[in-house]
Amino acid sequence: MREVAVVGVGMNRWGELWEQSHRRIWTEAALEALSDAGVDRVEAMYVGCMSGGLFTGQEHLGALLADELAMGPIPGTRVESACASGGLAFRQAYLAVASGAHDVVLATGVEKMTDVDGAAATYALSTAADQEYECYHGLTFPGLYALMARAHMHRYGTTERQLAAVAVKNHRNGHRNPLAQYRDEVTLDQVMGATMVADPLTVLHCSPITDGAAAAVLVPLDMAKRLSPRPPVRVVASAHATDTIALHDRADLARLASTEKAAEIAYRQAGIGPSDLSFAEVHDCFTIAEVMVVEALGIADRGKGGALAESGYTALDGRLPVNPSGGLKSKGHPVGATGVAQVREAVMQLRGECGDRQVKDAKWGLTQNMGGTGASSVVHIFRRA
Repeated sequence: MREVAVVGVGMNRWGELWEQSHRRIWTEAALEALSDAGVDRVEAMYVGCMSGGLFTGQEHLGALLADELAMGPIPGTRVESACASGGLAFRQAYLAVASGAHDVVLATGVEKMTDVDGAAATYALSTAADQEYECYHGLTFPGLYALMARAHMHRYGTTERQLAAVAVKNHRNGHRNPLAQYRDEVTLDQVMGATMVADPLTVLHCSPITDGAAAAVLVPLDMAKRLSPRPPVRVVASAHATDTIALHDRADLARLASTEKAAEIAYRQAGIGPSDLSFAEVHDCFTIAEVMVVEALGIADRGKGGALAESGYTALDGRLPVNPSGGLKSKGHPVGATGVAQVREAVMQLRGECGDRQVKDAKWGLTQNMGGTGASSVVHIFRRA
């Protein structure tokens, strides 16, 4: 397997992009990544998109978007793994370059979620849950994550204040991200006192409905050194694991087994452990998700993820910043694009290009992107070369 580097990244401003089409959002991000990389052609492309058919009525995205860039007949592949679609699209691009199948590959993610009403969006997202055993009985994702939160609180004593601290931290970071959907800072009292969605999760514990796209260009490491005067960012680990979709089939509602397994593989590939990381971008679709993810990644001990957020350990100026971009909570969550946007943040952090949200002396970065309630999880580790 060849060593792989990311040489270009792109992302548009995320939010409710009423006047932009699905394809235009994607094309903006893709062209920015190509320009950043200094290339005008790619040999293959991957598109992470959870549900273009339900949100915009558009499937067959591989061919459509290859044509949009005027790069047909290159192979264009749409990748779906619920909210981990973007992370898995990046992994497929990484494997294509590492294997030698292609030299220059474009990894992208996109979702246009606001062209439908709330009920239709809720239905589209619910397709990532178990239809027969969960959705049929009325459970939505806020309800599923609320069950996970209550299990965690019952077992470990995690508090609503600790969950709220995750939202406060991520909005503080997102305030410094000019491309974030929600840049307003929030207080603990605002989070805990907001409209209840699914007890104990208020609306400010939940990531928003978002339109957006992100993109990255991957090449062999030796080519990266020739393409750009900037130090290349190496992809030193790529891992993917799954778990049961339905919560009732899991041995423990307060653990994310797929993330634990993917992290174990990724750390082994990279030859490091969680204490070596400079920062992590993780999947905080709900505040309890970040709490459980940092435990699964070994950043926090089991049951201590909430206390870690409350202590400031994962703050931008803490020992190990988590979600310096603002995370899904503040930056937004166009589900198919999220995993690639995490990669963009990791690359920019390792280049030292993040301005007033820059992590000091960043050398190692990790991204973790998951689908549903953790039924699929993708972990990547990056290093400044």
